[in-house]
Amino acid sequence: MKPALINYGAGNLRSVANALRELAIEPHIATTPADLEGASHLVLPGVGSFGDCMAQLTALNLADPIREWIAAGKPYLGICLGYQILFDSSEESPGTPGLGAFSGTVRRFQTAPGLKIPHMGWNSATPRHPETGNWTGLGGMPYFYFVHSYFPVPDDGSIIAADTTYGNDTFAAAIEAPGLLACQFHPEKSQDAGLRLLRNFLSR
Repeated sequence: MKPALINYGAGNLRSVANALRELAIEPHIATTPADLEGASHLVLPGVGSFGDCMAQLTALNLADPIREWIAAGKPYLGICLGYQILFDSSEESPGTPGLGAFSGTVRRFQTAPGLKIPHMGWNSATPRHPETGNWTGLGGMPYFYFVHSYFPVPDDGSIIAADTTYGNDTFAAAIEAPGLLACQFHPEKSQDAGLRLLRNFLSR
């Protein structure tokens, strides 16, 4: 197994790399298209803004190879911003196109009295098909760690794998497609549940 952990200059690489090492998996840091050759999985963590992330991936000539990887159904894990950039656009960076792997828009949480934005801390996610595939061993309402102000709204609801509610918004906490898992929460910061999800994904 040779997972490629994509470094675009702002991702939370250390935490993700450490989580993989807890599973006895040594990640390969990828900064160029050549670094993706021979990889078994792509893992794209995300910290920063939608626009900056897309600009960096484009500057590193990684945007098109990632699109092609996903289109081929190869194993891809997107975390937080690595999930959001799969869609067409984001309210965070108007005018900046995402990878467009899925149709949809990334929206900001609605403001409400007493609601703190960003959504930060532990929250439950409700898998639509618990105890199957990536969600095996996680029960019907696992808790994960979130840090975000924006969330994707897929046009195709059938790709939604888990839901979470915060304030007045119930959003797609995770999506799945052939070979792909992408989540708004941070499995690398989610202790046993996060490690179990990572193990399930990497073993498929």
